[in-house]
Amino acid sequence: MHPVTGPLLLVAHPSPDLYGSDRQLLETVSAAVGSGWRVEVVLPVTGPLVELLEARGARVRVVEFPVLRKALLRPAQLVRLPWRMLAATLRLRRLTRRLDPALVYVNTVTIPEWLLAARLAGRPVACHVHETDDGYPPIARRVLTAPLLLARSVIANSGASRHAVTEVVPRLDRSVVVVHNGVPGPPAGPTALRARAVGDPARIALVGRMSPRKGTHVALEATGLLAAAGRDVSLRVCGTVFPGYEFFEAELRERAARPDLAGRVTLAGYVHPTWDELAAADVVLVPSRSESFGNTAVEAMLAGRPVVASGVQGLAEVLDDGRTGLLVPPDDPAALAAAIASLLDDPARAAALAAAGLDEASRRFTVTCYTEAILRALSDASGGAVPAPQPTAR
Repeated sequence: MHPVTGPLLLVAHPSPDLYGSDRQLLETVSAAVGSGWRVEVVLPVTGPLVELLEARGARVRVVEFPVLRKALLRPAQLVRLPWRMLAATLRLRRLTRRLDPALVYVNTVTIPEWLLAARLAGRPVACHVHETDDGYPPIARRVLTAPLLLARSVIANSGASRHAVTEVVPRLDRSVVVVHNGVPGPPAGPTALRARAVGDPARIALVGRMSPRKGTHVALEATGLLAAAGRDVSLRVCGTVFPGYEFFEAELRERAARPDLAGRVTLAGYVHPTWDELAAADVVLVPSRSESFGNTAVEAMLAGRPVVASGVQGLAEVLDDGRTGLLVPPDDPAALAAAIASLLDDPARAAALAAAGLDEASRRFTVTCYTEAILRALSDASGGAVPAPQPTAR
């Protein structure tokens, strides 16, 4: 039940979707509501996240505000952007003053107008960073990072995210706290890897946004290389594209229809929950070019499946190469294919990696650990509006 009398946590979030940072917000809301906060989440548009937020005890308000995606940071758009940001800041300041929150919690660096609006309204503000540099040009990185100086507290979901902001604004070095994501596991617990002999048909899975940054195309090319080597493999891709990236999905479909991949690749669209997809896989891929944390990698570990991922940023924090998964260079289909082949040729090693990954994820990335850490961060940022819980003995 949503608390009636507690202090208000006003949450600004950029998307109504149901991917990594969106689902992590659900854990933040559950933690906050459970500790006595009233939570109101502001989204720029409505979408499937709304119902889930309300089920966790939050009120949801839809208010238009700009989100600094790459398309808005192109020269043609930058001319109009300052005026849009100014207008949004003034509107959001009025809203913040009216709602009078004990803390404004901005759940991304891509909506900096919220940081300024909160400060102008005289309310403490915290920003939760879920992004690395993501290939932005230097000027865009400064535009996104400098407003963090307005925050009383900056929370980073990984050491990689922390480095991304402190590299651009060194003054933030002492004020950024790392809180690794907490990822729920499969409700019924992990299932055993299926018994599979070397040479048996192999099932590979990739769960996440379809985008160049996520390396979806690299997974297709790796599958093609495995097929060309005579291996009976299939790939299921579970995810959709961002609006404006429909061209990329068309490219993937065209590639999947070519003779070397025909019948081997399934673009399944958005799938949730994904536990059945992970349970059916022999190997799970996370071939991202950049990744601030890697919820999908942790989900695969919690499902008890061996993971092959790019050795970048947050993924290198989540996976210990050769012990809890395999790391390969990004944008390298041959390396990705070789790593997959090594697991298909050695089922015992694949099972050992999966077991070690499950143990690691179950200790380091639990919802309990996340809840305690995020509540401490919210309490500190608000000046103790809601006291932080006592740490649980482990």
